[in-house]
Amino acid sequence: MHALYIASVWLHIVAAAVWIGGMAFFSLVMVPMTKQLALPAVVVRWVGVRFRWVGWICLVLMLLTGTVNLTLRGIGWSDLWRSPLRETLGVKLLFVAAMLVVSALHDFVVGPRAGVLLQNDPTSVEAKRLRRMASWIGRINFLVALVIAALGVMFVRGPLW
Repeated sequence: MHALYIASVWLHIVAAAVWIGGMAFFSLVMVPMTKQLALPAVVVRWVGVRFRWVGWICLVLMLLTGTVNLTLRGIGWSDLWRSPLRETLGVKLLFVAAMLVVSALHDFVVGPRAGVLLQNDPTSVEAKRLRRMASWIGRINFLVALVIAALGVMFVRGPLW
């Protein structure tokens, strides 16, 4: 059982690293690079679509391994709400739910609409507005992911307060 727990925690951390690292790369490297080098929007779109699958696989892995990790630590759903760490976990789960909604909005609504509009008419005001919106949604999601990672550390190691 201990080996399964270690493997599950490892997979959880690797999935989180890939997810957060991918968002960091996209927000801090890819998007600014496209502006400086005047790369076509199709490059951002292609990288975004490619990372979308990686990102959603990571999200599913984190949900599954997070549940497995709690179970293997002997923490059931009813225990969570009686635990002294329930506030930390409750806030983390709230942020996870928000991240899933925001990710879906970015990946399946705003991002694709912006991509199609930019491909059809790169000068379109609506396309530029949606691209800016997608960019901000991505940055906000990146910050939310960092908060979730901090809450995960606090859940395992104890809160700061």
